Amino acid sequence: MHNFERPFVLAVDAGTESVRASIFDVTGQLVIFHVSEYPVNFPRPGWAEQSPDDWWRAMVWAVRGAINKSGLKAEDIAALGLDTTCCSVVFMDSKRKRVLRPSLIWMDVRATEQAKRIAATGNQALKYNGWTGVSPEWMPCKVLWVKENEPDIYTQADTIFEYLDWMIYRLTGRITASINNTTVRWYYNRREGGWPEDFYEEIGLLDALDRFPGVILNMGEPVGELLPEVAEELGLKAGIPVAEGGADAYVATLGLNIVQPGRLALITGSSHMQLGLTREQSHHKGIFGAFPDATIPGYSVVEGGQISSGSILKWFRQNFLGAQEAEARAAGISVYRMLDEQAAQLPPGSEGIIVLDYWQGNRTPWVDPEARGVFWGLSLKHKPANLYRAIMEGVAYGTHHILSTWRTAGFEIGEVYACGGATQSPLWLQIHADVANVPIHLTRVQEAASLGSAVLAAVAAGIYPSTTEAADKMVTVVRTVYPDAQRHEEYQFFYEQYVQTYLQLKGLMHSVTRYVAKTKENAQE
Repeated sequence: MHNFERPFVLAVDAGTESVRASIFDVTGQLVIFHVSEYPVNFPRPGWAEQSPDDWWRAMVWAVRGAINKSGLKAEDIAALGLDTTCCSVVFMDSKRKRVLRPSLIWMDVRATEQAKRIAATGNQALKYNGWTGVSPEWMPCKVLWVKENEPDIYTQADTIFEYLDWMIYRLTGRITASINNTTVRWYYNRREGGWPEDFYEEIGLLDALDRFPGVILNMGEPVGELLPEVAEELGLKAGIPVAEGGADAYVATLGLNIVQPGRLALITGSSHMQLGLTREQSHHKGIFGAFPDATIPGYSVVEGGQISSGSILKWFRQNFLGAQEAEARAAGISVYRMLDEQAAQLPPGSEGIIVLDYWQGNRTPWVDPEARGVFWGLSLKHKPANLYRAIMEGVAYGTHHILSTWRTAGFEIGEVYACGGATQSPLWLQIHADVANVPIHLTRVQEAASLGSAVLAAVAAGIYPSTTEAADKMVTVVRTVYPDAQRHEEYQFFYEQYVQTYLQLKGLMHSVTRYVAKTKENAQE
């Protein structure tokens, strides 16, 4: 362990399918990690649930695995920080210390009807949704669904909180909530007095406020000490501080050193998410937020998102690239690498193909769940590499559209810090940089959420005085992709066609989407 600088901190990153426990040193170097999986249950279409007991078992195995693999002793770990999925709701009877039903996790959209009714109120709190529709994923929608459909559960629950809050309760015995989750998905605003009571009364959930945690902490604040019986179960030292955490993507911004305006987090994977800081607490159509104090006290966070990005490339590979898969296997390389090499030989614009990346609708800036994906400009000349590059470009156009919307609203964007799946493709990173005309920084630790939780743990342990200083010390940029001015100019024509494609086809897409949905409903009846 001589290459690492003590002390060490433990980071728990709890995602949709697994818990990743990682150990970092004080400089942000990753010592070791261990992953433990758990199931997702889908009782009905649109429903998604998990058992908190499964979360706990997975965390125990992940933490013990990381400690054992590292060769460290329990006494070497100074603190624990964690992040989880957001809007994974837990209903608990705290007097009996029991969870009343499986958690409705973030991707559960059963509360669609409740979301529509909440959006129809037009309440001022909806400014955080960018004055558009409300997602059924958000906390109040799910709570209202349970109140209306499972009234016995709602009545028994004296505590309603998040995955994160339940885990911290198990670790410390304290019932708290994070300023991050409550601000970005529960409509909490500390600067305006906390909970918007008029909003909760209007949607029929005023009585839920008494069930929400009464203590709301900043990320990185020590919630309490690790309980002795829990420490023994995890293989850790009793009494170490447990840091208040947050939603995984937001915690990842700390793992990318997004601690001041002008920097943007581009979090990639199956989807894209954009997060940035602003000094102003303003609200604009097509932009989620600004969420006050959600990550760094004194700043607000703006949020954008693309529902489909890496998932489109995966869809394309799984459904249309059988011959290319065989060719790549014979060459001993991945099909993605092979197509990257082929697509890199093509000019900007993929020789005239435009892709609209709305396979599962548009999250921002249109906020249109009925939009759908589009290919156009195809000719017999085009090959799989053309379509592959066009998908990459379509996603990059979507990112540029979001950033352009932000700039129009007055938000400052100077440079991008990226993590996730898209960073594995030099071509895709370059396309993003060229289209948006911004430098993209890559950091030493690509598991940004895990490093972000380590940042929080380091602050709770008193190693660093603030999340800003901790992130600055623990995040290291290792490479920067710079935009090419000529290619950026070439892309402007195709980007404009991308924007116009939605505007021209919006009505047609809505008609087809509604027709297909209605046909499916009739068939089920």
